[in-house]
Amino acid sequence: MEAGIGPLDGTRIIEIAGIGPGPFAAMMLGDMGADVIRIDRAAMVPADPSAPTPEIYNRSRRSVGIDLKHPDGVDLLIRLLKKADGLIEGFRPGVAERLGFGPEEAFAANQALVYGRITGWGQDGPLAQAAGHDINYIGLSGALHAIGRDGQVPVPPLNLVGDFGGGGMLLAFGMVCGLLEARRSGRGQVIDAAMTDGSAILTTFIHGLKAMGAWSSDRGANLLDTGAPFYDAYETADGQYITIGSIEPQFYSELVAKLGWDDLDLSEQHSKTTWPALRSRLTATFKSRTREEWAALMEGSDVCFSPVLSMDEAPRHPHNVARRTFIDVEGIPQPAPAPRFSRTPGEATPPPGPGRDTDEVLAEAGLQVDEIISLRESGAIR
Repeated sequence: MEAGIGPLDGTRIIEIAGIGPGPFAAMMLGDMGADVIRIDRAAMVPADPSAPTPEIYNRSRRSVGIDLKHPDGVDLLIRLLKKADGLIEGFRPGVAERLGFGPEEAFAANQALVYGRITGWGQDGPLAQAAGHDINYIGLSGALHAIGRDGQVPVPPLNLVGDFGGGGMLLAFGMVCGLLEARRSGRGQVIDAAMTDGSAILTTFIHGLKAMGAWSSDRGANLLDTGAPFYDAYETADGQYITIGSIEPQFYSELVAKLGWDDLDLSEQHSKTTWPALRSRLTATFKSRTREEWAALMEGSDVCFSPVLSMDEAPRHPHNVARRTFIDVEGIPQPAPAPRFSRTPGEATPPPGPGRDTDEVLAEAGLQVDEIISLRESGAIR
């Protein structure tokens, strides 16, 4: 099948430079073919903006250096919005309005614009103006409370649940929904993506289990939170780790058969009174062989098994190699664009240095050479 350009080809997104979920959402859209133009602060533009940068989640877009505290800089942004489909900004509520490019000004320039806003607490509510980070947002949403072992403090799952899963992916989904609706109606709208909301919706399945009486609020006491010994990670003889997820009876039966335990009563799998003894036995057994020995025995079977790989090891695993789950972009290994498209695959391009594409983008927007020179001399761009 002939390969094409990404599925969002023909879509233009203006991204106001930020950190965390906003850039991640822009990366996802850019990987899928959208023309993402990142507005970097003029003061951050280096002497050589063409130099490589290791900030790989800034990949797949172009960069313009604009001073948004300069009146000519804001006017220039509004001019760019006239030819854009969407905007992404991650300021605290009210900042964009004070700078002069809030929704009112944006929609006056382009009534079909999709205005994406990403914050931790949301655009309103008692905490809207408070500072915060991923750990705080998932703490408030209830997600963090459930992550950890019995009798131990909650464990922050890096910043994956709030910043990127509940933030960046939520915003990317919201932007695509808004873009589809705008093409039907001809009218844009504000997308209010909050990491508290996003991390909360990620727990929907667990709330369903609670409603069925199948989930306890006690941490580390449930099927999926290390409470069940057949769904956990175990240390191996070489100090590495493996995982098993043998929840269903047929998978649990496969695990028991692989271990050669013909004395175990399979019908007692979900009896919590048997779990402590089963955990002790599994712990001792998995400690008796190396990670690679267990992989040779179980990988690819219906045990539901995998080794615990480091971020250095993961790109070299045969499955990830076969699927090109990780790619190399100018010498930097990194996750490949996802998901996969059969006809219009995404593509990752190297992250631009701040301001690298200023002249090119402004020329595309219809600015003449003398206008660009004047803006540069005034400090509005760099």
